[in-house]
Amino acid sequence: MKINSNFILIGTIIFFILFIFIIIKVLKSKKNKYYKNTLDDLEYQKNLVGSIPISLELSKVEALSKNEELQKKCEEFNDRLNRIKNEMLPYIDDMLIELDTFYDKKDYETCDMKINKTSFEIYRTREYANTLLSDITLITSSDEKYRSMITKLKVRYRKLTSYFGGHKKLFDEVSDAISLKFESIEKRFMEFEKVMETNNYSDALHIVNSLTSMIDEMSVVIKDVPDLILMCRQILPSKVKDVKDQYDIMIGEGYQLDYLNIPYNMKEISKNTENILDRIRVLNMDNCKLEVNTMLQYLDSIFMDFEKERLNKDAFTEANNDFALKLSKTNNAINSVFDSLDNIKNTYNLREDDVSLIKNENKEMTVINDNYSKLKKRLENNTTPYSELHSEIEKLSNDLKNVTLKLDDSLKNLGTMYDDEQRAREQLEEIEKFLKSSKNLMHSYKLPVISDKYFVELNEANEAISEVIKELSNKPITIETLNTRVDTARDLVLKLYNTTSNIIKDARFSEVLIIFLNRFSDLSNNDLIISDAINLFNKGNYRKSLDTSLSLLKRLNKNSYNYVNSLYEKN
Repeated sequence: MKINSNFILIGTIIFFILFIFIIIKVLKSKKNKYYKNTLDDLEYQKNLVGSIPISLELSKVEALSKNEELQKKCEEFNDRLNRIKNEMLPYIDDMLIELDTFYDKKDYETCDMKINKTSFEIYRTREYANTLLSDITLITSSDEKYRSMITKLKVRYRKLTSYFGGHKKLFDEVSDAISLKFESIEKRFMEFEKVMETNNYSDALHIVNSLTSMIDEMSVVIKDVPDLILMCRQILPSKVKDVKDQYDIMIGEGYQLDYLNIPYNMKEISKNTENILDRIRVLNMDNCKLEVNTMLQYLDSIFMDFEKERLNKDAFTEANNDFALKLSKTNNAINSVFDSLDNIKNTYNLREDDVSLIKNENKEMTVINDNYSKLKKRLENNTTPYSELHSEIEKLSNDLKNVTLKLDDSLKNLGTMYDDEQRAREQLEEIEKFLKSSKNLMHSYKLPVISDKYFVELNEANEAISEVIKELSNKPITIETLNTRVDTARDLVLKLYNTTSNIIKDARFSEVLIIFLNRFSDLSNNDLIISDAINLFNKGNYRKSLDTSLSLLKRLNKNSYNYVNSLYEKN
């Protein structure tokens, strides 16, 4: 058993060693294959560079080289091609041979470094070769490219000449200049054919660019000249005439239009129109259309300014009439207040702020009147346009409105003082009547005694009324003090009246109850209570007398007590 175990162990070790060996061989084989493929790919990339058809394209250029410039180009291309063949590709071959040597030696680390350098060199050579091929192809394709461009230009040129020939009347005096320009273009086409015969592509490019520019210019000429001639010969002069006519009419109607500077501007438009026509005759179209459109827009704006002046005149006339009416009313009001100010100050104790406010309002009205006088003078002299006059009258109207509002406040304040005075006099009469009523009420009932409270309140009421009369006789009157005096007198007289009414009511009810209770005086103790009530009544203590009688009545007949009590409350 021990021997078998050893065999198994040895076999396992041998199998493991073989497995490791096989893996190593496989990895080496894969690595070797990778480098082999990489070297083959580099060789392939190098061969692709060598197969670029530079020589074939260069032979086409050599066949076309009929001028010195093209021959110099061929020599340059040959030098660049020889560099590729004799220097760059052999150098890559040497690098590939060196790579094979390191590969055979299994020096993979060095191989990696050499592979990168070789790849870069192949890339550099390929780019150099492609650039050379592109330069050569540019020449070989120039003939076809330039002829294609010329063909398109000829199509545009024929369309322009065809339209010009069919609408020659539209171009008026510019026709000869256009014909000469077309002849110049035709000559340039012939020059192109000559340079193409000698394969002089550099001059051909200049001619193509020149023709493109000339045909572009003629496209603008053919498109814009008829419209420009129409606008310069008919539309602009017509509009200028309309502006002048309208200007003369409005000046005759009294409008002030100097700010528009119409005569000078119309002369300038006429000059500019002739200048544009001169430039059109030599086919100089720079900014012509823009300038014509600008002048047309300006002329249209002038008609809008005319209309604006008419509207402003109507608006000014209406605003001026309204302002003049309001100004007259406000002047009358402020003059009336200002003329009466001394009298008002003597009548009422005005605050200094109230007086200053009225004076300031008068100063503001003076400024408004002065400005309005200046405005009317400029209107009479016809020195200001209605648009400006309307703006000024609107400003004056706003200023007048502000002064009017402040004046209304001042008048309201003065009116309140007068109203308070009149109200105080009316209330004084009512208070005196009320006081008289209180006295008559007291005298209408023959009381044995009148309480001191009545006479104290009567005296207070009389003094308060005297203070009101005194305040009304003062000059100037202090309204706040007057109102306080009136309120005090009214309250005291009302208090006296209530006191008088209560005294009379208590006395009446007390007297009636005493008479009524005398029926029960023969009952026990009733006569004492009744006598007590009578004594209180005779001393003027009517309320206590009434309470004494009511207490007795309540004890004798509760229903009668309730009836009398409710009757007292109602009265």
